[in-house]
Amino acid sequence: SRRGAQTTSDGKGLFAKKSIKKGENIFTERPLVSAQFLWNTLYKYKACEYCLRALETAEQNARRLSGNPGLSLPHPELCKVRPELHQACPQCQVMYCCSECRQAAAEKYHRVLCLGPTEDNPDHPINKLKDAWRSIHYPPETSSIMLMAKMVAAVKQAKDKAHWQKLFSHFCSRTANEEEEIAHKLLGEQFKGQLALLHSLFTSALFDEHLSRWFVPEGFRSLFALVGTNGQGIGTSSLSQWVHACDALELPVQQREQLDSFIDQLYKDIDKETGDFLNCEGSGLFILQSTCNHSCIPNAEASFPDNNFLLHLSALCDISPGEEICISYLDCCQRDRSRHSRHKILRENYLFSCSCPKCVSQMEEQDVTSEEEEEAEAEGETEGDEMEDEMTDV
Repeated sequence: SRRGAQTTSDGKGLFAKKSIKKGENIFTERPLVSAQFLWNTLYKYKACEYCLRALETAEQNARRLSGNPGLSLPHPELCKVRPELHQACPQCQVMYCCSECRQAAAEKYHRVLCLGPTEDNPDHPINKLKDAWRSIHYPPETSSIMLMAKMVAAVKQAKDKAHWQKLFSHFCSRTANEEEEIAHKLLGEQFKGQLALLHSLFTSALFDEHLSRWFVPEGFRSLFALVGTNGQGIGTSSLSQWVHACDALELPVQQREQLDSFIDQLYKDIDKETGDFLNCEGSGLFILQSTCNHSCIPNAEASFPDNNFLLHLSALCDISPGEEICISYLDCCQRDRSRHSRHKILRENYLFSCSCPKCVSQMEEQDVTSEEEEEAEAEGETEGDEMEDEMTDV
């Protein structure tokens, strides 16, 4: 659903049709397809195979992440996870948060991707594809070959195949040279020769004559680039949802201090045991969200407050009628870096240079990074130079 927003006819931007207040939900959108990251799955981050809802209770989640199996959370009634509703696929035992998600997955794509009793067979073509991807794409993960697999499976299962292919065609198409650059960036310089291996395994696992253009090398690379530039990260966490519910409680001062202290200590314990990887993580393809252009001073941001794949786009400030709605393709830390560093990230990952008001106002800055940024980038500098040289040659 969307309120007060419209796309341009060429799909290159999203604009406000009416006044939108700061904090207002601009639209809510479900993805065409979504997939949990493969390393995230392997590391026992349990999520619904369809909607990515976290399946662990907040307490189970906190125990695993903190390494404390005897931990008890106060206010357990604030956890919204309902294990009694969880259902497994009868054939392959993949888990869903409810019967509705299991049925939706089966109707949409899972009949093609279900491995049945061969779920743990390393020689199954789909498992070979997953293993190859994991050996190339290490955490922190930004994409998944299974997003591409679900695209193929959705078309294969669809009665109206042309309709689904048209839906996927909404996402940006690029020149062959641009797609090659994106594919190589997504794989990493040391693995760019593995694109042919992934293509071969992908074809063995999923080939369909209706989609033959996606299985020729150029088409596969195009699919790869589509997922690389349009995949929106999704994060879900039953613990995070429980913490937000705790924050909203009205408590006497002493109880509030005790609860806040407990939560602060819990996060310290988790940081020591697990580090930064707290969420079930994946990515999805969202038609409306993908029409939002980038700005280094965005007026909207995406979030997943329902603990599933439903994307909420909210206004970060008041937005006037006719004003473009922009999100940031950079995270908060990246947005605080110099114009030169921001452009380097955007150019390498999305193949464009930003001309937002912030970048225009900083045009007179020297094209050098700060000392802190140089230290952070020093490790990858040589590799980055080699990549830029190859981009120029292309």
